Amino acid sequence: MDISILDLAPVPEGSDARAAIAAGVRLAQAAEAQGYKRFWLAEHHNMPGIASAATAVLIGHVADHTKTIRVGAGGIMLPNHAPLAVAEAFGTLATIHGPRIDLGLGRAPGGDGAVMHALRRGMSRNDDFPNDVIELLAYLGPERPGAAVAAHPGQGTNVPVWILGSSLYGASLAAALGLPYAFASHFAPNDLDQAVALYRQRFQPGPWGDAPRFMLAANLIAADTDEAARKLRTSQQISFYRLRSGSPGKLPAPVDDLDQVVPAQYQSMVESMLRISAVGGPDTVRAQLGALVERYKPEELILTGNIWDPDARLRSFGIGAEVMGLLRTDTA
Repeated sequence: MDISILDLAPVPEGSDARAAIAAGVRLAQAAEAQGYKRFWLAEHHNMPGIASAATAVLIGHVADHTKTIRVGAGGIMLPNHAPLAVAEAFGTLATIHGPRIDLGLGRAPGGDGAVMHALRRGMSRNDDFPNDVIELLAYLGPERPGAAVAAHPGQGTNVPVWILGSSLYGASLAAALGLPYAFASHFAPNDLDQAVALYRQRFQPGPWGDAPRFMLAANLIAADTDEAARKLRTSQQISFYRLRSGSPGKLPAPVDDLDQVVPAQYQSMVESMLRISAVGGPDTVRAQLGALVERYKPEELILTGNIWDPDARLRSFGIGAEVMGLLRTDTA
């Protein structure tokens, strides 16, 4: 089973986007050395705590500073873009960096109505998502003689396309098109069990895949001790609470007492939405990740974790790589 990283390019309080991007590059380089397969970045807009709004640009920057790890989007929010423009951008990345570029596609807008207006896109474009995906696949595929429009670069690069989702909609589309599927269980796990079952049951082999390939997303907050990891996690808990209460900002520093920052009535909501997580020291994380793998049997596990201190984040993913190596040995 492959393991990968989803980096949200977090901007910690007291820092800035430039430092966040540099920390992301350092994390990607460490991940490459530790055996992670992919390093994905996600498109978000109007978020002061996330530095990956220009996702394709940042993917190119990370790819420039790595050699073998696959780099891609987890994902590009397709309603924000014309399929041709996405094909040209990722076709260009693949032309520069060779066959290690991935393209994950999401249906969410990546922002609210004001963001949609600023992007000059309409919310109604969500309804065109299946057709837009098919159009994009055609632009990245083999040459089509007589086609009125072709992506240059793009045509013939066959950049691997994933469908991302947090509901049954994405699972159904990925299955119908025979595409790999990644579920956003790290922050929206409610439909996880149904979506995985539906995707595997309805998968239709085709030109983009002959068998289901399911990627499970999980939060990873690992440290040398359980206590240290629980404190590191408070940054993510506070950030998620602020996002859901309409006041997103930079990633806050960890605190000793979560009750002083997040009202008790909201903590159960935060805990529920972030429940697909492994939090603790190496032994605890090994047990928690092992339980997730045993239950969902993903072909790939993608780990994410917003940690305020970039060095602690590096250590967390280092522990993740070590633990997953041990789990692979156990399975073998």
